Amino acid sequence: MSNVRESFPEIREAVRRLCASFPGEYWQKLDRDRAYPVAFVRALTNAGFLSALIPEEYGGSGLGLQAATAVLEEVHRSGCNGGACHAQMYTMGTVLKHGSDAQKREYLPQVASGELRLQAFGVTEPAAGTDTTRIRTFAKRIGDRYVVNGQKIWISRAEHSDLMVLLCRTTPREDCVRPSDGMSVLLVDMREAVGRGLTIRPIRTMLNHATTELFFDDLEVPSANLIGEEGNGFRYILSGMNAERILIASECIGDGGFFIDRATAYAGERNVFGRAIGENQGIQFPIARAYVQLSAAAGMVDQAARMFDEEENCGTEANMAKLLASEASWYAADMCVQTHGGFGFAEEYDVERKFRETRLYQVAPISTNLILSHVATHALGLPKSF
Repeated sequence: MSNVRESFPEIREAVRRLCASFPGEYWQKLDRDRAYPVAFVRALTNAGFLSALIPEEYGGSGLGLQAATAVLEEVHRSGCNGGACHAQMYTMGTVLKHGSDAQKREYLPQVASGELRLQAFGVTEPAAGTDTTRIRTFAKRIGDRYVVNGQKIWISRAEHSDLMVLLCRTTPREDCVRPSDGMSVLLVDMREAVGRGLTIRPIRTMLNHATTELFFDDLEVPSANLIGEEGNGFRYILSGMNAERILIASECIGDGGFFIDRATAYAGERNVFGRAIGENQGIQFPIARAYVQLSAAAGMVDQAARMFDEEENCGTEANMAKLLASEASWYAADMCVQTHGGFGFAEEYDVERKFRETRLYQVAPISTNLILSHVATHALGLPKSF
């Protein structure tokens, strides 16, 4: 990973300029208050970065995933955090690829302009975890409406989203030929749903990530909000999951760059025993190893994003990019704390905040072990273990 990545230089420079207005003190205060970065999200929206993947005919930039990865990488390398709004980039893909013409015309221009926030992606459930085929949230068709009952967990940004892409069962699992059949996608208007069958409960975690638990109690959703065909919802969300994993991998590349930048600078200026600590190989080598690992991971992210843009099957590559990038960023985070010593735990250096933030990505949006299982069965042809 070079000091300045070569792809999309104009985009990267524009993102860096924007992020310079949101220094560490801004994020430190939000972290203390567990507050949502409203001003930062508004700035990214107004600059058009969050609508990068929406076609121009719907008011977006019409760029590819490779450009979007450049945006989020630079956001994170600058010390900011795209987790508050990155779903605005990719969640709309379910509507774009599988929605009706009427749904695209109604929602995508407003998502592109920022009038509507489409950031909530309702998939995970307490009893199902990453086994999505075992979700229990059920939508029963009654006339021109679906009545939804169930529960979701770890749904980020639900309190700060106007719309939610919701995956639910419309046919019981036991009545389906394949476990992945019988699931459907509904577009839920959160503004109308809260208090009318939808309850949102925030979950306090080790980082400021605005995650929640959702409870559905006879929530009515118009049947016109069904995306695509009933029963094919699992297939619809898969491409969105690939985009999510690649984009989050790019955030990890940015995080890793942040840690390497900070560690290199600190090692060059911090003097102990009469010389810069960066002269010691015990300090140099971990920084160099972090650089090597991050450079390799960045290449995998680039490959996965290119394949996605070229509409190649990139499920395995998306997973590998996410695994490599998250592990590289976590190694770099640990290295950076160690390089800073006690100062690595001080809030004012931003290292401890970013350390907590980047640890998430070995668990979400998919755990490292499940990625290894995917590679074992899909790439290597080994038998499934579950």
